Amino acid sequence: MILDSSAMNIVGRRNIFYILSGLLVAASLAAIATLGLTLGIDFTGGSILELEFPSGRPAADELSERIKPLELGDVRVQPAGERGVFLRLRHIDEPTHQRLLEALGREAVERRFDTIGPTIGRELRSRSLIAIGLVIILIVSYVAWAFRKVSAPVASWKYGVVTVVALLHDVLIPSGFFALAGRVAGYEVDTLFITAILTILGFSVHDTIVVFDRIRENLKHNAGTVDFAAIVGQSIRQTFTRSVNTSLTVLLALVAVLLAGGESTRAFSLTLIVGIVVGTYSSIFIASPLLVTWQRWSEGRGR
Repeated sequence: MILDSSAMNIVGRRNIFYILSGLLVAASLAAIATLGLTLGIDFTGGSILELEFPSGRPAADELSERIKPLELGDVRVQPAGERGVFLRLRHIDEPTHQRLLEALGREAVERRFDTIGPTIGRELRSRSLIAIGLVIILIVSYVAWAFRKVSAPVASWKYGVVTVVALLHDVLIPSGFFALAGRVAGYEVDTLFITAILTILGFSVHDTIVVFDRIRENLKHNAGTVDFAAIVGQSIRQTFTRSVNTSLTVLLALVAVLLAGGESTRAFSLTLIVGIVVGTYSSIFIASPLLVTWQRWSEGRGR
């Protein structure tokens, strides 16, 4: 196999991609720290009511006035589409739910009603964090096991560490986007968001392993005869088209869901779109070049 110089472009320019990712991650952390992630009723407890007004949606102030006599406390009224509206409020029982519908008027058509107690919300929140942590641990363990026979010039456990770095990159950026979207569009972190994050983790590690596996195969055929950076560059070139085409196929489906789906799936599809774009980018431009950086740093330290 002939390794051409063009295959070195991504690896040779890796510092540019590191800087770009560093800026995106820093901006995401800043957004999370300053704006925060708005937790939905799945994690805080409360009720959400989705309504549609076929004859035309009243103004938000008018709806607030209609339900004011019920003394429900803080009720957020959020328009959805041309005729829909979301009402977010504290946890209410079924009799209160029916009184709320009566106060809103007979022209209101109920599309969705969910209510979750605060105890269940806290439990869902803790379980979601455990699920994300467990997935990351299992992914790292699998990568370390799958590449256990690779010992030179980069040890197998380093593939696992690099995978963790890429996964953190792929989680932080969509989370930062969601913090901004929460402030601008009122998006909230719910179980659908956690589902999207877990999907992003799986998709990203799949792309990363495809490149790593090609590196492993090329190392077998060129062990000790070709520079490691050249092998990584060639492996990226060989898998580049496949990774991009796979991601584009998924993105087309998600864009269709975003445009044709309901308001309740919009945040979910947007999170997946951002995450898959970021995950594909990190698999190509971050994860594999990091192996080269680590290998050269190790050699430099040994000299």
